[in-house]
Amino acid sequence: MYEKDVKNDKVKGIVILIVGFLQAAMGFLATLNIEFQWLTDASISAFGVLTSATIFLGLGIYAVWKNTFTGKRAQRQNEELHKKGLK
Repeated sequence: MYEKDVKNDKVKGIVILIVGFLQAAMGFLATLNIEFQWLTDASISAFGVLTSATIFLGLGIYAVWKNTFTGKRAQRQNEELHKKGLK
């Protein structure tokens, strides 16, 4: 359980850094009187949600790939387990 919490905190930290950078960029551009209608607090928050969802999706896909017999090497291992009656 501890390892999962550490991974979640890592992802949350990455997303916070990205959102913070975008907020800072928005503030910097505003001081130069450069404004984009699409660059708002709401769009930055939405981008943060999308980023975290993408990272968690990637981690989920990797976990499924790593922990199931999807790769060629893993399929050979699975075949050997079946031959030896271990599975």
